[in-house]
Amino acid sequence: MCILVVGSVAYDTVETVHERRERQLGGSASFFSLAAALYAPVRAVGVVGDDFRQEDLDLLAAHGVDIAGIERRSGSTFHWSGRYHDDMIERDTLATELGVFADFRPQLPAGWADTPYVLLANIHPDLQFDVLEAVADPKLVVLDTMNLWIKTTRASLERVLRRVDVLLVNDSEARLLSGMTGLAAAADAIMAMGPKRVVIKKGEHGALFFGPEGVLAVPAVLLSEVVDPTGAGDSFAGGFLGHLARVAAHRDDGDAEFREAMIQGTAVASHCPEDFSVAPIADLTSEDVAQRVAWLRAMMTP
Repeated sequence: MCILVVGSVAYDTVETVHERRERQLGGSASFFSLAAALYAPVRAVGVVGDDFRQEDLDLLAAHGVDIAGIERRSGSTFHWSGRYHDDMIERDTLATELGVFADFRPQLPAGWADTPYVLLANIHPDLQFDVLEAVADPKLVVLDTMNLWIKTTRASLERVLRRVDVLLVNDSEARLLSGMTGLAAAADAIMAMGPKRVVIKKGEHGALFFGPEGVLAVPAVLLSEVVDPTGAGDSFAGGFLGHLARVAAHRDDGDAEFREAMIQGTAVASHCPEDFSVAPIADLTSEDVAQRVAWLRAMMTP
């Protein structure tokens, strides 16, 4: 089963306690696509400038990502620059240069409207809604968002939430969106807005899944060293939806495969902080993921 992802393809300049890397491949669609491609074919929609390196497009294509939906336009590629604190959790944004991404209007190539699994990455809710208008009765829609959209475009966000199956947010976003302090109450309030299931990411403390059949807490894999956490959340989404596409889980199924998807997503994402940019995800094998899944199961077993 194919997966459609609509999001950013970008360059990141990242500074950590280890070193500074200039204009490395980043963006939600890049990390997600490489992670999800471990499980199922991926179709990526995005926009890049004429400064975007062909070798980076070739990398995506070499991993089974259909890049026909990535438009190249005259101008500069979206560029984000940030500096991580010593704890490698908090970070400061130093620059956000939208470039051609400022006028991004997703366009699906011919034949892509019937893609059954859809990830609406972190873009403006009106653009996410436009994508939903363009796809034909998808089996499963997963949406990511951020504090900016919750604060500034709430009506648009609520409109698109009514049409998605799973929402991915972090704990602060869940509290902001719901107006609730407790995460269980926050998840209930969000599910009342439309999504049947909610995933609340808690960084180094793992992630929580809320669904019709209950709650699952999945711990984070404990790493000996964190090099660059950028893209871990998008990599989680790739493993999560990738698993669901591989097993062809439908909207009316129970929570079992979604709970397994939590473990798969966490296992994939755990590799992301081990090196800069997309390198750890691009180098992943199914055997690597299986080993991390086994570690997680051992951590979760009494």
